[in-house]
Amino acid sequence: MWRNSRSGWGLISILFHWLSALAIIGLFALGWWMTDLGYYDPWYNQGPWVHRSIGMLLLFATLARLVWRFAQPTPTAEGDRLEIIAAHVGHIALYVLVLLVMVSGYLISTADGSGISVFGWFEVPALVYDFPNQASLAGNVHWYSALALMIISAGHALAAFKHHWLDRHSTLVRMLNPAHSRAGDHNATKSSR
Repeated sequence: MWRNSRSGWGLISILFHWLSALAIIGLFALGWWMTDLGYYDPWYNQGPWVHRSIGMLLLFATLARLVWRFAQPTPTAEGDRLEIIAAHVGHIALYVLVLLVMVSGYLISTADGSGISVFGWFEVPALVYDFPNQASLAGNVHWYSALALMIISAGHALAAFKHHWLDRHSTLVRMLNPAHSRAGDHNATKSSR
């Protein structure tokens, strides 16, 4: 139930996926909304603090997710050869963009040498700072990579719906129900007897 199998995702991978999706969408919406805040708005300082805190937690979760992904089997992909290649390239692009957005956000926030307080629980130190135009350059990377992440994420979701409703594959169900992968393993074991 917790671990991946060749027929489906385990509960840990499923939780990483959906919590990351919620965080990414929420961070994008919050970031967009923050750009219109005025100096006297009560969220002028609170919004960026929440944004940075969730962003750092997402960065750590993404690193943990990558470790988990390499330590676990990957379920067998469904679809034709071109779809499988596109899915593989799309997943790599999503991971690269998530890391790019998070690292560039870190570089914006630490450009002055200050660490990042994560909800007041702990502080992430500024390891790289004081480069010329660091905040501005990292800000551009952050914005455009976040836009690209949203576009590719939308394509990822549309592909999942296509697999589910048009192709009748279990791709979406496997990312919703860890018991589905156990049933697939059980059926594969029975059929091999």
